[in-house]
Amino acid sequence: MVKSMTGFGRSEYTDEKRSIIVEIKSVNHRYSDISVRMPRRYSFAEDKIKNAVKETLRRGKVDISILVENIAESDVNVKLNTMIARQYYDNLKELAGEFGLDNNITLQFLATLPDVMKSMPDVEDEEEMTKALLAATDGALAKIDEMRTAEGAKLAEDLIMRGETIRMLAKKIEQRSPLVTKAYEEKLRERITELVGKNVAVPEDRILVEAGIFADKCAIDEEITRLGSHLIQLENIVTKSTQPDGKKLDFLVQEMNREANTIGSKANDVSMAQIVVNIKSEIEKIREQIQNIE
Repeated sequence: MVKSMTGFGRSEYTDEKRSIIVEIKSVNHRYSDISVRMPRRYSFAEDKIKNAVKETLRRGKVDISILVENIAESDVNVKLNTMIARQYYDNLKELAGEFGLDNNITLQFLATLPDVMKSMPDVEDEEEMTKALLAATDGALAKIDEMRTAEGAKLAEDLIMRGETIRMLAKKIEQRSPLVTKAYEEKLRERITELVGKNVAVPEDRILVEAGIFADKCAIDEEITRLGSHLIQLENIVTKSTQPDGKKLDFLVQEMNREANTIGSKANDVSMAQIVVNIKSEIEKIREQIQNIE
């Protein structure tokens, strides 16, 4: 089953204490590159989240965004920093004496000064929180995997169609190849006749030897066979492999392009050369498509 590397998934998990929203998006990448953005408070769960993602998304640049909301009141403690409050009080008292001001420092005023009173998250139950984060992550993974699979099915359909097009074009070249040798033989005979005249017998055996040498130089049977083999491998990987590998397909396309180039260099015929151009165009389109396969 072919899977695309492009996709998006979103999931929300809610329990009695919190609401967790996880969004995962992925794009093409040569390797697996996973980044997680979430409150530093929950960084203890980052490795487990990445490992969970790797099990589903084997390749691609993956960005994970985690938002934790609706923290219950029991999860927050208000901490009093008496030492800072005392320093504020002593400094204000000294300042009042320095300028002859009334010492009217109130509790309400002192409590509003920075860092005197601070709300602090309660100590997390790491195991419980990790389970909650993974539950939300699994939901988002299911959504993005569904999207990547649907997109992969479209890619597979397109690759098979282009493979059939290349096979059809290669068949035309195979049928055209013997005619090119025959045409060369006729042109050679006509050229010799022009040079020596019609009254001189044309050396038929020499013509056949030259035609044979030309045919040997232009032989493309092996290249056509290998190209056909590559097309079969392409179809098998796309349709039968349980885990199609974009890297293998990339290598296969390189080999297909190599065969097409060799055929093009041997093609001493305008029609065949044009067909080769069309084949290379289809191969390039395949190469572009497989860049998005996981």
